Amino acid sequence: MDSSIKEEVPVHEEFILCCGVETQVLKCGPWTNLFNEQRANRPKLLIFIITGNPGFCSFYVPFAKALYSLTNRRFPIWVISHAGHALAPKDKKILTTSDDSNAQEIKDIYGLQGQVEHKLAFLRTHVPKEMKLVVIGHSIGCYISLEILKLAPELPIIRSFLLFPTIERLSESPNGRIATPLLCWLRYALYVFGYLLLKPWPEKIRSLITRIGLQMMNVQYEFSVLNILEPFCLANVVYLGGQEMMKVVERDNETIRAHLSKLTFYYGTMDAWCPRKYYEDIKKDFPEGDIRLCEKKLPHAFIIHFYGEMAGMIADWLKDDLSKIEALTHGSVPDS
Repeated sequence: MDSSIKEEVPVHEEFILCCGVETQVLKCGPWTNLFNEQRANRPKLLIFIITGNPGFCSFYVPFAKALYSLTNRRFPIWVISHAGHALAPKDKKILTTSDDSNAQEIKDIYGLQGQVEHKLAFLRTHVPKEMKLVVIGHSIGCYISLEILKLAPELPIIRSFLLFPTIERLSESPNGRIATPLLCWLRYALYVFGYLLLKPWPEKIRSLITRIGLQMMNVQYEFSVLNILEPFCLANVVYLGGQEMMKVVERDNETIRAHLSKLTFYYGTMDAWCPRKYYEDIKKDFPEGDIRLCEKKLPHAFIIHFYGEMAGMIADWLKDDLSKIEALTHGSVPDS
């Protein structure tokens, strides 16, 4: 399946100005501008992926392609980078819209709450209001997904999948206890190290080192991965990580309760960012919720080597929802 996906599934890369910040968007499927589609031909649903941290879109492309194929290629799947985690190559045009809000209007655009506002601004600017949404959050993308549900209940989100959700007690998790001092107390040393070590390197050297490293780890990628060693992007990755440790403390039970019917949680059995105890606790608090524990021993970073398995599960969970959307598409029911 992987070879056919690689050859046949179209993926379009854009760099847009969202909230005044360069933002990478990878669009799986033939639809690049949903507003340009005639209303009758416009897809009825968008699958929107919010990444973990780092917010490098390129690593999510195999997952998006697999999911696109498994959902019968009927609906676009878009992946958005986090603000400040992607810089456009010098030869790449940055698209702008008249509706884009200025970055100065969003306080702390590179911080955790700023990232939430960044995703909301994109959805409001680039997606027609009547289009149904399936939101897939991964890791800290799950926290952002819940915040979107809380802050924008008017968005027509029919399902939200929270994969390996870092939505509570992040600094208390096994990895969090290690990451907190690095990201919160030593981050300025990491900034200095990044700029002094990486900034002087020519772009060709950084590109070569990145490609060799990814090949050694057998990681697939199709689009630019230079941002992995870009000091500005790495500084924003570290800054966001520090805010996650400080701000992702209590689970937002009120938002979960209000939207429980459209939420699916997926926890790992060996996840050091959201350990099994967190699954047991939320399952106890919301016994009627769709809260699942991984039976396949998938790692937190499933997008690297286990994207096919995850795509298969999500496609299966979405069958009923998508069949209703497809019935609407093929039927004679007019748009409301």
